[in-house]
Amino acid sequence: MARRLRPVDIDFTGHAPVRLVFAREISAPPEQVFRALAEDVPGWPRWFSAVKLARPTDGGAGREIRLKGGTWFAETILVAKAPEVYAYRVDSTNAPGARALAEEWRLTPRGSGTLVQWTFAADGTAPFRFVLGLARVGLGRAFRNAVTSLDRRLAGR
Repeated sequence: MARRLRPVDIDFTGHAPVRLVFAREISAPPEQVFRALAEDVPGWPRWFSAVKLARPTDGGAGREIRLKGGTWFAETILVAKAPEVYAYRVDSTNAPGARALAEEWRLTPRGSGTLVQWTFAADGTAPFRFVLGLARVGLGRAFRNAVTSLDRRLAGR
Protein backbone atom coordinates (compact mmCIF):
# COMPACT_ATOMS: atom_id res chain seq x y z
CA MET A 1 0.00 0.00 0.00
CA ALA A 2 1.38 3.40 -0.98
CA ARG A 3 1.94 5.89 1.82
CA ARG A 4 2.46 9.57 1.07
CA LEU A 5 5.17 11.00 3.32
CA ARG A 6 5.60 14.49 4.71
CA PRO A 7 7.73 16.58 2.34
CA VAL A 8 10.99 17.64 3.96
CA ASP A 9 13.94 19.75 2.81
CA ILE A 10 17.66 19.15 3.06
CA ASP A 11 17.77 20.53 6.62
CA PHE A 12 15.82 17.46 7.77
CA THR A 13 19.00 15.36 7.43
CA GLY A 14 20.52 17.43 10.25
CA HIS A 15 17.67 17.28 12.76
CA ALA A 16 15.46 14.27 11.98
CA PRO A 17 14.26 12.22 14.97
CA VAL A 18 16.29 9.28 13.63
CA ARG A 19 19.65 9.98 11.98
CA LEU A 20 21.91 7.15 10.95
CA VAL A 21 25.27 8.40 9.70
CA PHE A 22 27.91 6.18 8.12
CA ALA A 23 31.24 7.06 6.49
CA ARG A 24 33.92 5.25 4.56
CA GLU A 25 37.01 6.38 2.70
CA ILE A 26 37.46 5.03 -0.83
CA SER A 27 40.11 5.50 -3.52
CA ALA A 28 37.84 6.90 -6.27
CA PRO A 29 37.83 10.69 -6.67
CA PRO A 30 34.70 12.67 -5.68
CA GLU A 31 33.80 13.49 -9.30
CA GLN A 32 33.56 9.79 -10.21
CA VAL A 33 31.59 8.95 -7.08
CA PHE A 34 29.17 11.82 -7.70
CA ARG A 35 28.58 10.69 -11.29
CA ALA A 36 27.78 7.16 -10.07
CA LEU A 37 25.36 8.49 -7.45
CA ALA A 38 23.60 11.27 -9.33
CA GLU A 39 24.08 10.70 -13.05
CA ASP A 40 24.08 6.90 -13.36
CA VAL A 41 20.96 6.20 -11.31
CA PRO A 42 20.16 3.01 -13.32
CA GLY A 43 23.63 1.72 -12.37
CA TRP A 44 22.88 1.57 -8.62
CA PRO A 45 21.89 -2.15 -8.65
CA ARG A 46 25.35 -3.00 -10.03
CA TRP A 47 27.06 -1.81 -6.84
CA PHE A 48 24.35 -1.52 -4.13
CA SER A 49 23.20 -5.11 -3.64
CA ALA A 50 19.98 -4.17 -1.81
CA VAL A 51 18.76 -2.16 -4.83
CA LYS A 52 16.82 -4.17 -7.40
CA LEU A 53 15.85 -1.26 -9.68
CA ALA A 54 16.75 2.42 -9.84
CA ARG A 55 15.56 4.82 -12.48
CA PRO A 56 15.30 8.57 -12.87
CA THR A 57 11.83 10.11 -13.08
CA ASP A 58 10.48 13.57 -13.92
CA GLY A 59 13.35 14.34 -16.28
CA GLY A 60 15.92 13.57 -13.57
CA ALA A 61 14.20 15.56 -10.81
CA GLY A 62 13.11 12.35 -9.10
CA ARG A 63 13.91 8.66 -8.75
CA GLU A 64 12.10 5.38 -8.44
CA ILE A 65 13.90 2.85 -6.24
CA ARG A 66 12.89 -0.76 -5.68
CA LEU A 67 14.72 -2.84 -3.09
CA LYS A 68 15.07 -6.60 -2.97
CA GLY A 69 12.31 -7.79 -0.68
CA GLY A 70 9.67 -5.51 -2.20
CA THR A 71 10.10 -2.11 -0.55
CA TRP A 72 9.87 0.78 -3.01
CA PHE A 73 10.38 4.55 -2.89
CA ALA A 74 9.31 7.46 -5.10
CA GLU A 75 11.80 10.24 -4.45
CA THR A 76 12.50 13.89 -5.22
CA ILE A 77 16.08 15.10 -5.63
CA LEU A 78 16.77 17.87 -3.08
CA VAL A 79 20.40 18.67 -3.88
CA ALA A 80 22.68 17.60 -6.72
CA LYS A 81 25.76 19.76 -6.20
CA ALA A 82 28.68 18.16 -8.01
CA PRO A 83 30.94 16.79 -6.67
CA GLU A 84 30.00 17.47 -3.06
CA VAL A 85 26.41 16.56 -2.18
CA TYR A 86 23.62 14.39 -3.52
CA ALA A 87 20.41 14.28 -1.49
CA TYR A 88 16.81 13.22 -1.95
CA ARG A 89 13.61 12.79 0.01
CA VAL A 90 11.04 10.04 -0.19
CA ASP A 91 7.62 11.25 -1.31
CA SER A 92 5.84 7.90 -1.14
CA THR A 93 6.70 4.35 -0.14
CA ASN A 94 5.16 1.06 0.91
CA ALA A 95 7.31 0.97 4.09
CA PRO A 96 4.92 0.84 7.06
CA GLY A 97 5.19 3.48 9.75
CA ALA A 98 7.32 5.97 7.82
CA ARG A 99 6.26 9.63 7.99
CA ALA A 100 9.33 11.36 6.48
CA LEU A 101 12.57 10.08 4.94
CA ALA A 102 15.57 11.78 3.37
CA GLU A 103 19.08 10.69 2.50
CA GLU A 104 22.22 12.71 1.94
CA TRP A 105 25.48 11.56 0.35
CA ARG A 106 28.32 13.96 1.18
CA LEU A 107 31.62 13.57 -0.67
CA THR A 108 34.83 15.05 0.76
CA PRO A 109 38.20 14.84 -1.04
CA ARG A 110 40.81 12.81 0.86
CA GLY A 111 44.15 12.76 -0.94
CA SER A 112 43.35 11.22 -4.31
CA GLY A 113 40.23 9.53 -2.91
CA THR A 114 36.95 10.41 -1.23
CA LEU A 115 35.39 10.26 2.20
CA VAL A 116 31.82 9.14 1.48
CA GLN A 117 29.31 10.00 4.22
CA TRP A 118 25.73 8.75 4.01
CA THR A 119 23.04 10.17 6.28
CA PHE A 120 19.73 8.31 6.49
CA ALA A 121 17.21 10.63 8.18
CA ALA A 122 13.74 9.51 9.19
CA ASP A 123 10.62 10.16 11.19
CA GLY A 124 7.80 7.74 11.78
CA THR A 125 5.74 5.92 14.31
CA ALA A 126 7.41 4.72 17.52
CA PRO A 127 7.65 1.12 16.21
CA PHE A 128 9.18 2.39 12.94
CA ARG A 129 11.81 4.43 14.82
CA PHE A 130 12.55 1.46 17.08
CA VAL A 131 13.06 -0.89 14.12
CA LEU A 132 15.41 1.63 12.46
CA GLY A 133 17.48 1.68 15.63
CA LEU A 134 17.75 -2.10 15.47
CA ALA A 135 18.58 -1.92 11.76
CA ARG A 136 21.56 0.42 12.30
CA VAL A 137 24.15 -2.38 12.20
CA GLY A 138 22.67 -3.93 9.04
CA LEU A 139 22.35 -0.57 7.29
CA GLY A 140 25.94 0.23 8.19
CA ARG A 141 27.10 -3.07 6.74
CA ALA A 142 25.02 -2.52 3.58
CA PHE A 143 26.56 0.95 3.19
CA ARG A 144 30.13 -0.29 3.65
CA ASN A 145 29.61 -3.16 1.21
CA ALA A 146 27.95 -0.88 -1.36
CA VAL A 147 30.63 1.81 -1.22
CA THR A 148 33.40 -0.80 -1.39
CA SER A 149 31.69 -2.36 -4.41
CA LEU A 150 31.30 1.07 -6.02
CA ASP A 151 34.99 1.80 -5.46
CA ARG A 152 35.97 -1.49 -7.12
CA ARG A 153 33.62 -0.80 -10.01
CA LEU A 154 34.98 2.70 -10.56
CA ALA A 155 38.55 1.36 -10.48
CA GLY A 156 37.62 -1.26 -13.09
CA ARG A 157 38.37 -4.17 -10.75
